[in-house]
Amino acid sequence: MKKSVTIIIICFGFFGYSQSKLENYIQIGLKSNEVIKQHNFDINKSIYALKEAHSLFYPTVSLNANYTIADGGRTIDIPIGDMLNPVYSTLNQITNSSAFPSLQNQSVQINPDNFYDAKIHTTMPLLNFEIIYNKRIKNQQSSLQRIELEIYQRELVKEIKIAYYKYLQSIEGINIYQDALTLVKENQRVNLSLFKNDKINRTAVLRSNNEVIRIEANLETAKQVSSNAKTYFNFLINQKLDTEIEVDLDKENLPNELVNENTQNREELSKLDVAKDLNNNAGKLTQSYWYPKLSGFADLGFQDFDFELDKQSRYYFAGIGLEWNIFSGNKNKYRLKQVEEDSKKISSQTDNVKQQLLLQFQVSRNNLKSALEQFYADKNQKESAKKYNEDITKLYKEGQAIYIELLDAQNQWVNAQLNTNIALYNSWIAFAELERANATFTFN
Repeated sequence: MKKSVTIIIICFGFFGYSQSKLENYIQIGLKSNEVIKQHNFDINKSIYALKEAHSLFYPTVSLNANYTIADGGRTIDIPIGDMLNPVYSTLNQITNSSAFPSLQNQSVQINPDNFYDAKIHTTMPLLNFEIIYNKRIKNQQSSLQRIELEIYQRELVKEIKIAYYKYLQSIEGINIYQDALTLVKENQRVNLSLFKNDKINRTAVLRSNNEVIRIEANLETAKQVSSNAKTYFNFLINQKLDTEIEVDLDKENLPNELVNENTQNREELSKLDVAKDLNNNAGKLTQSYWYPKLSGFADLGFQDFDFELDKQSRYYFAGIGLEWNIFSGNKNKYRLKQVEEDSKKISSQTDNVKQQLLLQFQVSRNNLKSALEQFYADKNQKESAKKYNEDITKLYKEGQAIYIELLDAQNQWVNAQLNTNIALYNSWIAFAELERANATFTFN
């Protein structure tokens, strides 16, 4: 009963024997993993995009200059002669002089010839809701990038832990097979000696030889599995693939920890919340097209002909501009409808993700319970197999048991050790998956 209660409340936690080493490896992975570096690049990019959106509130100042040469084209006719010549003629008669000469009508070219215009042009938005909501959207996009990084970090922590446990599992498997090889080689030696003394037949010798070959093959396979596990672990934390992994085993340390459901704090839900707010601001951005835009501008510069530069050349020109969209063919109306549909979709996704996360937690918790039950069963079986092997070995040495009985007892002992080792580390792996499903790992 006590054992069942322990399993029901989830008896597992961080393992004291490997916590410091494993935590160090996790920190190395979080700092050096290439995918995390790529996420950080995206975050930096989104931060710069936010700063760019904020800069739209400030004035824009530019230096504009142009010089024109023109000939021909449209003209403006000024009948100055027709207007003044009669007056000048009368004045000459009155004064009995020719002080007032006749004037010709003028035709002035519209396009300025040999004309320059250099100015500092300044513009600044005074009222523009598009800029306001655009900044909010960029800020939320930056938050999404950070949340996606946290999601990947949690997944990476889980993968590092599982890879570490699998490596420990493979190391223990090698040790078991090495002990088994020592055992079967001793059997080989004993059987060969007994055969030479005509106490057993050749069958036992051949069988013991085959057992040595079989265990050697299994040992080689275990070494290859361990090598692959080490390579993958080093890959996750971005170390050289052949780097040795520090191991400190204490298989008896199984601390208990009560695990409460914590899926409401998963980053996946936070991401959907931010996406919902972002979509709302996208809707407000669409609505902002119906609001007026007010901006100011000012020009300060010089303009004149023949590159003259004097007091008359200086000028300033300033004003306020108003833009108000009155009709756009219902374009913005349909955009707003799309935003509303996206909002409905996000709400549906949120409900579905909540159920998925809760299901993941419950399945992971049940997997851990099952793994622990299997470990306790295999551990008991190992103890029984060990005692049985010791008894049969003793009887065999006394000549009271045949070799096939000894071989069966030894195989049971080896298999029980392997099964217990697998079940033990499967429990640790199950806890890592439960920790991921519950988002309980704390980042420094």
